[in-house]
Amino acid sequence: MTSLTPKKQRLSTSAKAALITIPTVLIAVLIVILVYAANKGGGAPDGTAPDSASPAVPLVEENSHRLDDVGENAPTLVEFLDFECEACGAVFPVMEEIREQYAGQVNFVVRYFPIPGHLNSMNAAVAVEAAAQQGKFEEMYQRMYETLPEWGEKQDSEAPRFRGYAEDLGLDMAAFDAAVADPKTQERVEFDFDAGRELGVQGTPTFFLEGELFAPEYVDDITEALDEAIAARK
Repeated sequence: MTSLTPKKQRLSTSAKAALITIPTVLIAVLIVILVYAANKGGGAPDGTAPDSASPAVPLVEENSHRLDDVGENAPTLVEFLDFECEACGAVFPVMEEIREQYAGQVNFVVRYFPIPGHLNSMNAAVAVEAAAQQGKFEEMYQRMYETLPEWGEKQDSEAPRFRGYAEDLGLDMAAFDAAVADPKTQERVEFDFDAGRELGVQGTPTFFLEGELFAPEYVDDITEALDEAIAARK
């Protein structure tokens, strides 16, 4: 896992693209609208900008998946992600290390945003949600990103591979298969996707910190913002 210690350490090329790396001279609206078009596989699902008049929806719902939940008195970082997104995969190890660094201090929430142009993004999300029904969300979430180079951008369904991951995790396979086949499981994924669109999400990964769109360029941008958010809560 890449160290986060160097001052103003730049993210890798893929991770920078993922974390909305746009020159600071651009105004915020251009960041929101244009950055994802430059991010392979992370553009707006239908090529349109979100409706600015859409009603606000909660960033975190009761059914949202919390990787770390330390209570309402702690800052909350929300990530909308796509399991087949190369940029999300590049950011994953960075965020895992940051989670370790801020254990017990920050709520980390992830929500599904499968890009329709990715053939297996929905298959992956449904498999993760099916695993979540057996209390194995984080384990399946991690497995998806750890193995992304093996299955990403494939032109055939990778659902059998994902079923194998469920077996490896020791899940009740009859229950897992039933959950994957149940339309309600995909509806749960689409619930997050629809919320993301209403919140203005156009690509992945998209972060919100303390309810605001968060667009870091450096690893230190993340840690400094979290430090400030923690201090503001005291």
